[in-house]
Amino acid sequence: MRRITILIADDEPEIADLVALHLQKEGYHIVKAADGKAAMQAIQSQSIDLAILDIMMPELDGYEVTRKIREQYHLPIIFLSAKTSDLDKITGLVMGADDYMTKPFNPMELVARVNSQLRRSMLFNQPTALNRSVLEMGGLIISPDQHTVTLYGETVELTPKEFDILYLLASHSKQVFSAENIFQQVWGEAYYESGNTVMVHIRTLRKKLGEDINKNKFIKTIWGVGYTFNE
Repeated sequence: MRRITILIADDEPEIADLVALHLQKEGYHIVKAADGKAAMQAIQSQSIDLAILDIMMPELDGYEVTRKIREQYHLPIIFLSAKTSDLDKITGLVMGADDYMTKPFNPMELVARVNSQLRRSMLFNQPTALNRSVLEMGGLIISPDQHTVTLYGETVELTPKEFDILYLLASHSKQVFSAENIFQQVWGEAYYESGNTVMVHIRTLRKKLGEDINKNKFIKTIWGVGYTFNE
């Protein structure tokens, strides 16, 4: 069986070495990159299962690397950055990251988050693990096998988490999901933070679906409760 390969892209060698040390103890194969350009070359030249990206890197920053990754790949991305503001975190999630950790960090927590993201990724990529059917409603077509969404024939580019949120809501159209419910089912782990992560993904998802801020055709907010899908 092929070993799982994790890319660590960080221009601080001591950080990359520390992360690599802990992940190698878990049996993972590690590839390092000191800048964004090298990170993209690694992803394009070999099979990478998960990427841990710094934001402030030479050549290409972490945001730009994430944007390029999301144009072609569905691998999990974790930001590990010294940028600690809520705006930085929101920007990272909007760009397509699956998780965001700030420096200084607990290496064992990072390992736990890596393991969680890989479990979700592997479960999704097992063809028989989930019997998920194509959903069609109101000009919207969601295809889980191809991991694609079209709206009136036009492709809607979604990140993996945005896709999973949309499919969860659309496949249970009469059910209201709290932010906690969504986080637990889509991220596959305990609800350890505020609802901002889910709220940001819902906001960008609505924008990509062309929804007016005051009139949501597909995703409806039930104030004080959560979110539901309009058939």
